[in-house]
Amino acid sequence: MTKRLAGKKAFVTGGSRGIGAAIARRLAAEGADVAITYAGNEAAANQTVAAITAADVSGFAIQADGGDPVAAARAIETASERLGGIDIIVHNAGIAEFAPVGEPGGDSFERQFALNVGGVYHGTRAAIPHLRDGGRIIIIGSINAHAMPVEGGAVYGATKAAVAGLARGWARDLGGRGILVNVIQPGPIDTDLNPADGPFGPALTAMTALKRYGRADEVAALAAFLASDDASYITGAQIDIDGGLTI
Repeated sequence: MTKRLAGKKAFVTGGSRGIGAAIARRLAAEGADVAITYAGNEAAANQTVAAITAADVSGFAIQADGGDPVAAARAIETASERLGGIDIIVHNAGIAEFAPVGEPGGDSFERQFALNVGGVYHGTRAAIPHLRDGGRIIIIGSINAHAMPVEGGAVYGATKAAVAGLARGWARDLGGRGILVNVIQPGPIDTDLNPADGPFGPALTAMTALKRYGRADEVAALAAFLASDDASYITGAQIDIDGGLTI
């Protein structure tokens, strides 16, 4: 594999498993030093770090609650100090809770917005002093920002629409520094949180043009492209990676 990201410093939130772990491994394979955050699964985070360092680059994990503005800012500052600056930020940490409107939801609305939107917002604001000119901000959104093929996803979809709006605005705000801001919007991706053989699997598979779930490494390949110089004229974009589900 070419080392398109050799010498770059990357920070990936929610990097202990699933899409976040796949992105962290791919960035490392392309030459970047990578710091990840995790909420509570230290064993999984350590596995990701082991995969990062096996690529002959530096890697470490930071425990942080992305829904806590103070914790999100502290994680960025710690990562920047240990990495020696930041070139690439991947906002991956998030939660998805589905319930039809009218059903008791407790604090699900506040919880999803705190992490899915607040974590991205506060993390980015904290990162600006540490992010080098020409850097990259990549947000893992969802096709649910503009399409909702199942019931109960209104709040989750609203959080993903919100971060797409932030990305468009930040692309304008940061364009003068050459910082590119883009959103990757996955459709059905086979992870432990949304397995292809899970309750949504058969229906979502049938909706795709390719008749299969996507893989986390396919999302990671797109993230690596957006982080590289190959994507130097792409900013403010929302890129669907959904096997044709929304066409």
